[in-house]
Amino acid sequence: MEIRPILSAMLRAKTAPLLIAAQVALTLAIVCNALYIIRDRLQVAARPTGADEQNLFEMRFYPHRPIADIKGMQLRDLEALRAIPGVVAAGWTNQIPLGQSGWNWGGLTADRRGDTQLSTTYYFSGDSVIETFGLRLVEGRDFTPEEYIEIDPSKEQRNPTVMIVTRALAEKLFPGETSFVGRSFYLGSGPDADSVRIVGVVERLQTPYGQTDDRVENSMIGPVRYIDPFTRYSVRTEPGAQDRVMAEAEKALTALSKDRVLLGTRTFAEARASRYAGERMLAGLLIAVTVFLLLITASGIVGMASLWVNQRRKQIGVRRALGARQWDILRYFLVENLLITTGGVAVGLGLALALNDFLVRALELPRLPGMYLGIGMAVMWLLGLTAVLGPAWRAARVPPAVATRTA
Repeated sequence: MEIRPILSAMLRAKTAPLLIAAQVALTLAIVCNALYIIRDRLQVAARPTGADEQNLFEMRFYPHRPIADIKGMQLRDLEALRAIPGVVAAGWTNQIPLGQSGWNWGGLTADRRGDTQLSTTYYFSGDSVIETFGLRLVEGRDFTPEEYIEIDPSKEQRNPTVMIVTRALAEKLFPGETSFVGRSFYLGSGPDADSVRIVGVVERLQTPYGQTDDRVENSMIGPVRYIDPFTRYSVRTEPGAQDRVMAEAEKALTALSKDRVLLGTRTFAEARASRYAGERMLAGLLIAVTVFLLLITASGIVGMASLWVNQRRKQIGVRRALGARQWDILRYFLVENLLITTGGVAVGLGLALALNDFLVRALELPRLPGMYLGIGMAVMWLLGLTAVLGPAWRAARVPPAVATRTA
């Protein structure tokens, strides 16, 4: 089939083809970027925290009157929790991954004279956080009993001399190094900065905030028993025992003391769902927008193709009378639509890259991979051909006598 007659026919009535091409271009630009943002947001929401999330839950208590023996209360609570069948580990912890509130430490440096903006989340507990959270130790060891310190925040503030860090944090403190146990770093800069020694490295431990950048695994763990009346217990259970253990734990700890109230109990999976609710909502919204745009574009192509068929009924009838087959008529409309769609795709590629450049600068999103442009092009071509297939098939099936008589 000659392309020139098709182009000539479109140039004589430019408005409709230009509108369809513009619609295709705009849809391609939005769909490519929307699909990439959807994938990026869902990947962020699925990142592992390093903890055994499916078997972990937390309980939070707050005193409504002074508690005389805070340490004794904590020890009794932990003893009661560990006595519940199905409990693997339990510990007092100051925060949990993706809990959205926590403790931070800024200005870490491997050299007192250094000037750094490196900050980290600071987990601490009087019990093994590795055992409680189910973390994976990749180098070194857990804390020994002698390394734990006891701090009453109403009387003093001090820092431990040893830490366990995530591999991500260790690599930032000591770029280019592969072994970190025994290395020391400083909690700040200057001569008064405290030095701490790394005794262990865990594979990963996300912060309570779940940042979308590489700070998400900047975490360190300190051996500190914190004598605070506000208590947060993290409990790891055997698989399938979480619901039962949660109910028994609430009952057991509530009965131990009437000097406090239970602020809440939640699973780590619920903490994840709460943290990433916005990401999932954004992904859902973009999916809806993408589907809506594709439907609008397909409807526009179908409507315009149907109009062209009605306007060309006499032309179709004459061609059929001169010997044109149904396939020839069908191919004519398919090629015509393919040319229009290709023009829109060419413009849409430029718009997609321009939109992505804006998103990179405004929202710090990654650059759009070429794969998404290829997928977008294929989707638009397939959408265009599929949308025009119905009207084109109806045109091809019009008998010559009927087409010429009703034109």
